[in-house]
This record gives sequence, structure tokens and C-alpha cells, in this order.
Amino acid sequence: MTTAVRRAGAFAAVGTLVLVLPAYGVAAAAPLALAALVGAAFVTDGPLFELFARPGDREENRLYGLLGFVLSLTGLGLLTTASILTTGDVPELPLYVYVGTVLLLVYGNLCSELVKRYRRGPFAASTGFMAGGFVASVAGQAITIWLTTGTIPTDVLPKLAFLAASGAFLGALLRALLFERDDSLVLFSVGLLLWLLSELAPQVHYQDVAAAILVTLALGYVSYALQTASVEGMLTGILLSVLTIVLGGLGWFSLLITFFGVGALATKFRYDIKKDRGVAEENDGARGTGNVLGNAAVALASVLGFAAATVELLPVDATYFLFAFAGSLSTALSDTLSSEVGAIFDDPRLVTTWQRVEPGTDGAVTWQGELAGIAGALAMGIIAIAVFPGVDPSMTVTPTGGGIVLLAGVAGMTVDSLLGATIEGAVVGNQGVNFLATLSGAIVAVAAFVLVL
Repeated sequence: MTTAVRRAGAFAAVGTLVLVLPAYGVAAAAPLALAALVGAAFVTDGPLFELFARPGDREENRLYGLLGFVLSLTGLGLLTTASILTTGDVPELPLYVYVGTVLLLVYGNLCSELVKRYRRGPFAASTGFMAGGFVASVAGQAITIWLTTGTIPTDVLPKLAFLAASGAFLGALLRALLFERDDSLVLFSVGLLLWLLSELAPQVHYQDVAAAILVTLALGYVSYALQTASVEGMLTGILLSVLTIVLGGLGWFSLLITFFGVGALATKFRYDIKKDRGVAEENDGARGTGNVLGNAAVALASVLGFAAATVELLPVDATYFLFAFAGSLSTALSDTLSSEVGAIFDDPRLVTTWQRVEPGTDGAVTWQGELAGIAGALAMGIIAIAVFPGVDPSMTVTPTGGGIVLLAGVAGMTVDSLLGATIEGAVVGNQGVNFLATLSGAIVAVAAFVLVL
């Protein structure tokens, strides 16, 4: 057994001690946490030190990794105590979410290290983390509910699976982006996400969770295999898709997957020509986390806002968030098609002065690219009309609503070109411009909805 596997197993053993909370309460957990803190602070050599020490710990001759891990466990655990939260408007972190989060991290890490013994590469490591973390989180949440209530209601199991899957995808993404020593950041990030989702999704159905996990994993693997997304980009897309399906619905996912699918194909369209011109996406067109979030962060916020409005955590008409979601993705697809198709044609012009510029110049447009962008926004509008309520009966998008989605996409595409010609490079990067453009598309869609419908 390798040192990395033994160390991950030791951290998993420490993390498993959180199960004393539902079994025996905080009073039993406090001495264990204190003992771990003392050991981490004062054990400087010997077998115990070698078991827990990471490479950086050996240089400093202190178990800082274990110390930070125990402190993060304690800090997140304090949020399960109602008296810590001084405002009655914020519910305490559910104990089952806390336990599930901790076990997800430690057993996800352990399974990741086991997989790395046989298969190299970030894809294998992330797969091991997701599989181990998902199983451990579902088991930990279920055990906690059973220990505290004496039963495990069958209707709560889909919600536990949804939380575990969301946490596993986020954890794998952060592990791929960060360093091993950043377990504390991963723990808090996953814990806070699951805390939010536990409030936004009080009831989850089996079919939604099954569709979300199976469909998104399959599509994520295809995107990675076809090299349209990096491992990090794949994980980001999977997480966004799962949240969209469960919190929004299949209609929402139809718009999201249209952007991902058509956008990926547009990126690969005549890639060699764009590469020769120096205007192709880096990494052979494989989009990473920054690119995905730059185009879809507003859509994600819209899904979360819709869920909050649906459960009356926000006193806002939930339909606003649907149009913000559709408008932002219409912009994202319109802009992607405009830039990827327009890049293969000659004589681009700067949108602010209409002067001819070199291909690839920020803010440059071609009439072919503009037509492609309009076609993308039109497609989004038509799909929105078709799936709401055709696929998703919770909402209705009329032909006028579809026109709003088209308008928002074209407006957002234009904003992207204007920002590219004026502030891109000097003030913000490409991903920042993408975010601002999709935000403008969402604003245009909501404003038009308020004024017209």
C-alpha cells in the first residue's frame, strides 16, 4: 500500500468520527476533536507523524495538514448548532448534510488515491473521487437520519442522492483545480453548497435525480472523449446540468444542453483553419472551467434564484428567472456562433468604428458571423417556445416570449462585441467579457418580459 493511500485512509478514519455527533452528541465529539488538534500540533515524528504527514508537513516538521483539516471540521460543525447563528432567518446546517459532506471528502479522497494506483491521469482520479464520495455521502446522510429519528423515510432518499451527487461533482472539480492541501476549502465549499441545496430542494423525485446523474455523466464523458472540454470543464458542465435538471426541470436543461452541444460543435468547426489564422480556442478547442462559467454563471444563478422563488425564499415571480436563464444562454450561444463562424471569413470590421481589422481582433465582426449569431438566438427562442410547456409544464413561453429570448441573445451578442472593442484586455479578460455579455442578455430578457408580457 502506498504512502498516499495510507494517508488518505488515516484521514478517512478521522473523518468517520463525525458519526459520533448523531450517535452521542456534541459532548462526545469535543474530546475527539481536541485530541486530534493536540496530536496535530505536537506530534513531530514517529509512526503517527509518518501516517498523516504530507510532503509539506515533513518540511515544516508539523502536521499542518491534519491541523487544518480538524479545524475545518470543527468550524463547519459549529454551523449545525442553532445558537451559533444569531438570526432566526438562517436555519442551522442540517446535521445529516454536515456528516455527508465530511464523509464525501475523506472517502472521495481515499477512492481517488486507490484508483491512481492503477490508472493515471486527472480523469481517473476525478472518477474515483466522485464514485467514492457519492456512496459515502449517501450512506453518511442516511445513517445520520436513522440515528437521530430511528427511521429512514423512502421519500428522502432521492434528495440524499441529489445532495451527494452535487457535492461529489463540486468536490471533484475543486480537487482538480486546487492542491491536495486545500481540503479545508473543498470541505467548506461543498458543505455550503449542500446547505443551500437542502433548503432549495425540500422534495426531490427519483426520476429527476436518475435523469440528472445518468444523462449528465454520459454527456460529460462524451464531451471529454471528443475533446470539447477538459476534465475541469467537463465537471463544471456536469454540475451545472445536474442543478439545472433537478432545480429547474428538463425544459431548462434543453436550453443548457443546446448551448453546450452547439457551442462545442461550433468551436470544432473548421478548427484547423482557425488555428492557422491564430484565432482558435486553446487546448484544441477543449473548454475549461473558466470558459464554461464565463458563459453559464448567470444561468446558474438564475436556476438557483428560480428554486429560491419557488420555495418562497425570495419574494419574486419565478418567471423572471426563467427569462434571465434563457436570455443569458441565448447570448452565450449567439456570441459563440458569431465568433467561431465569423473567424473563418475575411475582412472583419471593428464594431465601434467599422474599420477593417485583422482576424481575431477583439470586437471585430463579420456579416457571416452576425447571421450565425442571430440564428443561434433564434434557435434558443424556438426551443424555449417548444419546451415550455411542451416538455416542462411548470412554465409557458409564448411566441412573444420566444421573441424576447431572440432579442436578448442578439442584444447580448452586440454587448459582447462592444466590450471586446473597448475594455477587453485592458480591463477584463475574455471570460469577464462573456460574463458581462450574458448578464446583459439576462437583463434585457427580464426587462422585456416586464414591459411586454
